[in-house]
Amino acid sequence: MKILKYPFEVDGEVNIQMPAGARVLTVQVQYGSPCLWAAVVPEAPIETRSFRIFATGQKIDIDLTQAQYIGTFPLREGSFIGHLFEI
Repeated sequence: MKILKYPFEVDGEVNIQMPAGARVLTVQVQYGSPCLWAAVVPEAPIETRSFRIFATGQKIDIDLTQAQYIGTFPLREGSFIGHLFEI
């Protein structure tokens, strides 16, 4: 098992390919870019995981009972606050 980093673009829906069974640990900003860290078994088959980003104040158009909150992260010196959910 290893912890790997998955940088992503802030674009509403985010699809990230990672080994099956990966455990998402956190979302943070590194060098100005949002990144997701996950504990993975690198040899496991690859699967696509889907996430949604909502800005503070933005209407949430998904059923939050069916989503897993991952974390909140600031960008652009705090002028954008994103909230990441796995869907």
